[in-house]
Amino acid sequence: MTSTQHLVRAGSTSHGATELTVTPETARWDHSGLLVVSVAAGQTIDHRLEDDEAMVLSLSGSATVTVDDERFELVGRRDVFAGPSDVVYAGRGATLTITSDAGGRFAIATARCERRLPTAYLPAERVPVELRGAGQASRQVHNFGVPGVLDADRMIACEVITPGGNWSSYPPHKHDEERDGAETRLEEIYYFEVADGPAGPGMAYQRVYGHERSTTDILAEVRTGDVVLIPDGWHGPSMAVPGYDLYYLNVMAGPGPVRAWLICDDPAHAWVRGTWEDQPIDPRLPLHEQERTS
Repeated sequence: MTSTQHLVRAGSTSHGATELTVTPETARWDHSGLLVVSVAAGQTIDHRLEDDEAMVLSLSGSATVTVDDERFELVGRRDVFAGPSDVVYAGRGATLTITSDAGGRFAIATARCERRLPTAYLPAERVPVELRGAGQASRQVHNFGVPGVLDADRMIACEVITPGGNWSSYPPHKHDEERDGAETRLEEIYYFEVADGPAGPGMAYQRVYGHERSTTDILAEVRTGDVVLIPDGWHGPSMAVPGYDLYYLNVMAGPGPVRAWLICDDPAHAWVRGTWEDQPIDPRLPLHEQERTS
């Protein structure tokens, strides 16, 4: 049975211009957080990071992002299915100001951290777009906030797009303990958006299950704006039902000495990776390239 502690429904934490608030305190863990803010045309939103670092990206629309006294034009995008967004990184304790002339929705991914790193800007064209898996396990990953792409003290973040009918976050995997060179302990946030269909909003499903050191048990229907919190356990698949493309933003951080994203597959299902070698990538991917040429 899914615990309400691990499932945050759209609108349940909204206040004012903030659609979503996940902090280490509300999640009952130590590091990962996420804000989603809706900025009206001509409006300005201020946010002080205190003990957090942050990555700011567009979910829809463009904005001017000021980090203390440094100003960046966040070009943004039409929506989350229209290719990567450019990203602004702000270090621990900075003050963020987001102003949007035409209005938009923006994610502020956060991580509790110790060091303050320099402010940075990553343009959309430099975001690595990875096509992962094959066949009905094909998905598209925007690796904007991973080691080697954008520097951070604790945070690791990326986006995944899964075409309707496909499975992602598969085989089920975990990263809930420190094992040298094999696994890193990371708390993970899944923030979902689901494409609409001709009759209205779409849906998707997320599975998380435990092991001998974890009791987390989640099987949730998710819709746009919903969040699943994963403190531990095997997670996957994320299931995009036929007819509805699925997007999720992953925000991860943890206590380990090295900022690394090392995972361990559930050995009962790891064999599935070997079946991809002779299967093609889903021809619908990359999704934004297909839209451009259609």
